[in-house]
Amino acid sequence: MTIWWLLPVVAGFSLLMTGALRRYALARSLMDIPNARSSHSVPTPRGGGVAIVLAFLAALPVLTFANMLPWAVMWGLLGAGTGVAVIGFLDDHGHIPARWRLLGHFAAAFWALFWLGGLPPLSLFGMSLDLGWLGHVLAAVYLVWLLNLYNFMDGIDGIASVEAICVCLGGGLLYWLTGQVELATAPLLLALAVAGFLYWNFPPARIFMGDAGSGFLGVTLGLLSLQAAWVAPELLWSWLILLGVFVLDATWTLMRRLLRGDKVYEAHRSHAYQHASRQFGKHLPVTLAVAGINLCWLLPIALWVGLGGVDGLLGLLVAYLPLVSLVVKFKAGEQA
Repeated sequence: MTIWWLLPVVAGFSLLMTGALRRYALARSLMDIPNARSSHSVPTPRGGGVAIVLAFLAALPVLTFANMLPWAVMWGLLGAGTGVAVIGFLDDHGHIPARWRLLGHFAAAFWALFWLGGLPPLSLFGMSLDLGWLGHVLAAVYLVWLLNLYNFMDGIDGIASVEAICVCLGGGLLYWLTGQVELATAPLLLALAVAGFLYWNFPPARIFMGDAGSGFLGVTLGLLSLQAAWVAPELLWSWLILLGVFVLDATWTLMRRLLRGDKVYEAHRSHAYQHASRQFGKHLPVTLAVAGINLCWLLPIALWVGLGGVDGLLGLLVAYLPLVSLVVKFKAGEQA
């Protein structure tokens, strides 16, 4: 049964739904008002990421019934994605204390890991390394960190959308090249759901994603990377390489702020991409640069690793080294 017809349907639904959400936000005055920590200067509607959530989650049962996504993966994605999106939606419309958000995030992570089977054995220099229960704990921390860093990195127009599209297209290409064509459908559907939203979010943005969308993308990309690791251990390294821009900027910034004694849960403007957008005076060059790094540097190395050309950890180090110089150059973690 072919369901490639679902791809344009998901993109079209996301496109139209984002437009409807924009009208709703304008009517209800659900606006992101610029402040001293903002990277934008014009009040802008928020919450458009809900369109991504609805478009992608509605398509998952169709994939499963078509035998293009395992039932366990579907339940993991559906439950965790819904939980994280609801927490983000409520936080977008009010405020949830950080400790309760974190508790909800870990609950979503453990739900998903229950269905996926936890962390599979890792591939390390040709050896298989099974971390047991410690691996499952580390996988939960990985998912929670990824969904939060995605929220942190969603700070300028289009950047979170472009990152998700590039990562998903790379993941889909890896499946196709390794003969797992049916598994490529889920990341492709997510890429198209984000593309429908990006029409409205491309610089200058007419609506923002909001925590519901950014957190959902973070946890979903994390789960897709773990699913890939169960298919072939080396694919986890490939997904980590594809996510390199966001992982390095957010992690480097967090560590510098922790060492300085900052309250890391407070909003700030000290990520490398935020410094870069102020230096260039606009968001578009930075968003396009992220796309260029993903497609021209990280994707080829991810394919190299995924096709067995080089060990995963070595490929990761090769991919990340130039990115470290970029986050240093653009002063990641330094106070704005």
